[in-house]
Amino acid sequence: MKMLLTSAGVKNAAIRDRLDSMLAKPVSQSHALAIPTAGYGHPMVDPTRAHSFISGQGSETPMTELGWASVGVLELTALPSIDADRWRTWVRAADVLLVNGGDALYLAHWMRLSGLADLLPSLTDMVWVGLSAGSMVMTPRIGDDFVEWQAPSGSDEALGLVDFSIFPHLEHPRLAWNTLSNARRWATTLDGPAYAIDDDTAISVIDGEVEIVSEGQWEFLPAPKPTPASAPAEDR
Repeated sequence: MKMLLTSAGVKNAAIRDRLDSMLAKPVSQSHALAIPTAGYGHPMVDPTRAHSFISGQGSETPMTELGWASVGVLELTALPSIDADRWRTWVRAADVLLVNGGDALYLAHWMRLSGLADLLPSLTDMVWVGLSAGSMVMTPRIGDDFVEWQAPSGSDEALGLVDFSIFPHLEHPRLAWNTLSNARRWATTLDGPAYAIDDDTAISVIDGEVEIVSEGQWEFLPAPKPTPASAPAEDR
């Protein structure tokens, strides 16, 4: 599966060009499934956000409104009540999954519970386009600063399908906390590398190769260095 992990959707020409290159067919011939699930888990998101994501009306995060041949809605919380062979047929018939923002841990929970997480490795030609939490869900950890919905495990672990974490919406004018200094501090709480990306930046992952696509600001945040173990008392 190919991944285009964005902070705010297909916001500019560079991200759109990368999406076009990842698809096997032009957007106008490609069939999309929109996954709104993450929005329902975050306290800052209400049903109007789900509507704007699905409809593409009034959205500041372009995803469904790009001119797809068709757009369907795949609500993960409904999948456990549907025959698995039925909804898996819908997913396999799609060319791209458009995954809304909201709460990454809530999304990860329902991806696991629905069975979508188990299906993803077999979708070798699929393109996953994540928006904020829809991107963070693919990472090993989101960090405690981004935890809103509490996972049953109590941890901040997401799906771990990539080996880096993501700090989205860098220096966003309406998100005062999302500064570069806070991103750097957040990264020290993780046990792996991370990227801080603004809304004009995306991360492309194809066959394990990671590439930044940006018309904005981003920074690579290396994994924290291990703290040396304390010497035994008798050696001090």
